Amino acid sequence: MNRHAVYFKEQEKRREILVLLKKRRSVNVQELSKHLGITKVAVRKHLDVLHRERYIDSRIVRQRTGRPAYVYHLTNTAEQLFPRHYSDLATELVAGIQDLYGEAFVDQLFEKRMGRILQNYREVMRGQGFDERVKTLASIQKEQGYMPHLEKIRDGLYTLEEANCPVLQVAVRYRQACKCELSLFESLVDAHVERTSCIAEGQVKCRYLIKEKLNNEES
Repeated sequence: MNRHAVYFKEQEKRREILVLLKKRRSVNVQELSKHLGITKVAVRKHLDVLHRERYIDSRIVRQRTGRPAYVYHLTNTAEQLFPRHYSDLATELVAGIQDLYGEAFVDQLFEKRMGRILQNYREVMRGQGFDERVKTLASIQKEQGYMPHLEKIRDGLYTLEEANCPVLQVAVRYRQACKCELSLFESLVDAHVERTSCIAEGQVKCRYLIKEKLNNEES
């Protein structure tokens, strides 16, 4: 393997570390070694580079047995590496609309956006069963940069976690964004959807419970 190939392979490993930290919030060397399939020594070399670039920081966690261990987490600098969908510009534009036309017009703006998304994806889900619709929703959110993790709890019940919010700055200021997203999920999947945590409210992830409707319930 030539020098350039080695460089790009190392870059890829460091990207994997950043993505894992984004999803799990904090990890230790042993967890990284297992996830990446490389030695702890190799992991520490990557961590040293990321620390010098100010993408990660660490803290000591005391364990029940053995010596205290370092766990690593992303810095604010690293957070900027993940999709944000031009959130600064979007926030300014929505603020301008609110100043010109009022709060009610902002509500209509988000509702129209939801309507367009519904129109685009309903055809994709046509004919799909509940499980397929939920998986399609997770796939859509992945394409949009939300870094979702879907888990089936039991028949008719899923959890969907999103580690990233590409429109975070907009959602923090205009909660209509979160409200419309919840309505969008319910309409697309035709299911009961409950949000149990929200990044815009200061939680680590957005988390949803998605429950299949009973046969005798109206769509």
